[in-house]
Amino acid sequence: MTWRFIDWIWHVRGSLPLAPEQSNDQAFDRLAPLFDQAGTSHDRNGDTLTFRKKDPAAQDKMSVFDSGVLRIDKGTAGPMLRYHLVSRALLFCFLAPLLFVAIAQLTVVLGTFQKPSTEATDAKKAAAKAAYMPLNPIDKALGAPAPEKPRKDDGGGRGHDKKPSPTSAYVFAAIFAALYVGGRVLEDRLVRTLFKRRLQG
Repeated sequence: MTWRFIDWIWHVRGSLPLAPEQSNDQAFDRLAPLFDQAGTSHDRNGDTLTFRKKDPAAQDKMSVFDSGVLRIDKGTAGPMLRYHLVSRALLFCFLAPLLFVAIAQLTVVLGTFQKPSTEATDAKKAAAKAAYMPLNPIDKALGAPAPEKPRKDDGGGRGHDKKPSPTSAYVFAAIFAALYVGGRVLEDRLVRTLFKRRLQG
């Protein structure tokens, strides 16, 4: 399996047609403001522009992408701008659900190991409850002290036998999965629209 079959997870590729009369320099000049941002370095070499970002500002419209290459091809149908962008944020959002699902499964496994101790605690509670008997009316009339009731936390208490729940891990997995799907589709469209508007001036 080559990287091309899986790198679409965090790589965004696309192309846009240029106006027939638009030169490489004119196209890159219109795109230049997108790369003249804090934390962004770029280099133009003929028909290719490469950029890299480090700690981009929040207002940077391309802050989600860490690096990329833009190239202008002269095809039979006219000049085309082809871009290849890389985003570690998308990769993180893709891997995060897998991590939380693994945590949820580990929680379930730990819950199965905890089950025997929980059953023992329940048995202790039942024995303590059976051992407690109310005071006989005759003894009560004679003024005998009443036996102490078993405390609620005897035998470990409810807080100690509560099983770990995987629900929160599944919730976080769903949140990050939604962030990835939404971000992957949205960022693809946003960057295409952004390039298109700049090229059209």
